[in-house]
Amino acid sequence: MTDSRPGRVWGLVASQAAGRGGRVSAADVCAAAVAAAEVTGAWLSAARGAEAGHLMRVTNEVSEQLAELHLTLGEGPCLDAAASGGPVLASDLAGGESGRRWPVFALAARQAGAAAIFAFPLRIGTIRAGVLGLYRERPGPLTAFQLGDALIFADTATLLLLDAQDQAGGDLAALARPGGQPADLAFRRAEIDQATGMLTEQLSAGIGDAFVQLRAYAYARDLRLTDVARDIVTRRLRLHPDPSRDGEA
Repeated sequence: MTDSRPGRVWGLVASQAAGRGGRVSAADVCAAAVAAAEVTGAWLSAARGAEAGHLMRVTNEVSEQLAELHLTLGEGPCLDAAASGGPVLASDLAGGESGRRWPVFALAARQAGAAAIFAFPLRIGTIRAGVLGLYRERPGPLTAFQLGDALIFADTATLLLLDAQDQAGGDLAALARPGGQPADLAFRRAEIDQATGMLTEQLSAGIGDAFVQLRAYAYARDLRLTDVARDIVTRRLRLHPDPSRDGEA
């Protein structure tokens, strides 16, 4: 094996792909990064800009909840990393800085089981591909060596994700294939998109405003965004321009 750090990181990612018997993909970066950076879990989102994007891979349930919290609350380290183009390292979500930057997210993330989150934008120059998120269940910073590895993992995920997007014709939703977005994650994102579309009719609103209302309903009732979207899609829930009527047929 090569002694270079990129070569070593690539070997760890390739080993994950070999373990599942498939081609190397961006999804393999998550599992490899968890062990190398000594974190509890990881997730990978594909996006063209600073939005939360399509969740491509999670390593555990808490990782999925953390990714969804970014989407529901509209704040958090991953969104800041995507917007700024640089890593955002929150080594203690209970600390004052995290509370000031993300007052709602920091508390919700801790309740979900995260004490620290490290977010790395996936980008090459002006090209943005998404975000790699890592979390720990205990507070504490990454060591210099772990941070260096995490940056290489992010670069590796960027190249693999851009290659997959190119093969999919740039369609983020078309990445659900072996080594890409698992079917369950793709289905949940599709439900959110479908629910948002239905709300444009129910609320006579644009797509952006409809999504804001979907997030607001979930947040105000301490519900998961995916659960609210599913209830709307299955017509168990209907939102109205007058919030006092929400839930009426």
